[in-house]
Amino acid sequence: MHMMKTSKRLALATALMTTLWGGAAQAVDISFFRFFGDCKTEYGDVTDVSKANGECGIITALTNKFNAENTIGAKVVTQTVDWGTYYDLLTATYSTGNIPDVAVMHASVMPNFSGRDLLTPLGKPLADLGIKTDDFVPAALKNATAKDEIYALPYDLHALLFHINMDLMKTAGLVNGDGSPILPKSPEELVQQGKKFKEATGKYYLGSESQSSEGMMIRFFDSLMWQQGVDVISPDGKTASINTAEGLNAAKLISSIYSDGLANSALDYPGSEQAFLNGETGILLNGTWAVDNYDAQAKSGKAALKTYRVANVPQIYAKPAVWADSHMWVIPKDDGRSEEKTQAALAFLKFLNDNNFEWSRTGHLSVRQSVLGSAEFKSLPHRAEFADTTNNATALPQIQNQRAVYNAMITDFNAMWLTSTDPQAALDAMQSGVERVLRRNR
Repeated sequence: MHMMKTSKRLALATALMTTLWGGAAQAVDISFFRFFGDCKTEYGDVTDVSKANGECGIITALTNKFNAENTIGAKVVTQTVDWGTYYDLLTATYSTGNIPDVAVMHASVMPNFSGRDLLTPLGKPLADLGIKTDDFVPAALKNATAKDEIYALPYDLHALLFHINMDLMKTAGLVNGDGSPILPKSPEELVQQGKKFKEATGKYYLGSESQSSEGMMIRFFDSLMWQQGVDVISPDGKTASINTAEGLNAAKLISSIYSDGLANSALDYPGSEQAFLNGETGILLNGTWAVDNYDAQAKSGKAALKTYRVANVPQIYAKPAVWADSHMWVIPKDDGRSEEKTQAALAFLKFLNDNNFEWSRTGHLSVRQSVLGSAEFKSLPHRAEFADTTNNATALPQIQNQRAVYNAMITDFNAMWLTSTDPQAALDAMQSGVERVLRRNR
């Protein structure tokens, strides 16, 4: 029975790929809606993906390679949108009629679209293409699924990490005999090590975006909540557990990082990165997406950062957990899209899936178990240092307006170090703001 099912899937995949790659389909342009920046000047003509770096460079080179090599005359036409306005503009395309054929989407945002029937179901098309969903790590497949239907091709898991200047850690005496960094295993150790670092180096122990709507510390707060066994939002999306004893533990710890002078509260996102590269910060709290860039900067010899290392966000409470999300590819639902465009869009998805390793060079974790287990992935810089992230990755439940929940927390949380708001008062305000969002969802 299993062999018959396998043969049937192979036959379907062969038939479809004959259409896609055999030249039977009409040449067609497909629109590709994404963020990740615009780097045409540097990578506009690059088709050798190995020569590209960073999110923008790699996705640009992948798109160029698909356009150059596909045999159906398909051409991906990229529309690059600023990250801050991306989802508003994507939503607007459903009204204007200029719905893209392929779009990037965060797992945290997908429920806003799948819940309103705005995405093309992909379960059967992916199977017909021979894309094996059992190759996806469970967390990624869960992110791409709603109501037992797959609505996206998962492409990565990206999570919060500790990016570490090992030269500064050595000066502070925070290096183990094997060369690995000594990281805190409790809230008390975090503060103690931070003070020891500051006294020895005169630098900031922990760096983070602390001024803008990025909310890097909210991701840290969520991680600390999950480490204490508390769901920030209940699985059914109806209640929040922010204003709790565990929430106060996490808020007091983060507040003390700033009040004790262990972090610079004046930095926005670019400023926090520059401070780390300039050797002004021992540990930078940022995501997997930065690994490729920081490694290249350290190796260039041009940055003050010379000896770079990565670590999972340490377990300082009862269990390991860290904030994570996924980038995924979707085909927005469009009843007017031609069959040729649909099949060309699916061909592009298959190409992207086939080249998932290239995307993992950004620092993002591959969602394909076959890639994670491959020698080429394991040979990438620093991957062994944060391999456990795939097991500890944790996300808010798949509810609508997850971003609104996130935004409702940021301003009141940031007030702890920007306006010296008491941690309990910050939690009160955060709880109220999130509850308003959850009531709207209901």
